[in-house]
Amino acid sequence: LSFEEGVDSYVPYAGPLADGVQTTLYKVRSTMCNCGALSIPELQQKARLTVVSSTSIVEGGSHDVILKNNPNNV
Repeated sequence: LSFEEGVDSYVPYAGPLADGVQTTLYKVRSTMCNCGALSIPELQQKARLTVVSSTSIVEGGSHDVILKNNPNNV
């Protein structure tokens, strides 16, 4: 399972919410695992947010997203 995390962006319409709920749950569980949390309260206690620059997004290989504050977006 691989997906972008921490990217402030838009993505193209992907269909009804019900179709993506299972994938979203996998993403939440993966993030919880990365934080070493077994429950939502434990995630809230252990989670640490990190601000990154736009350069780090480019270097990190983010793709298939439309950045919110990009003047080149039409």
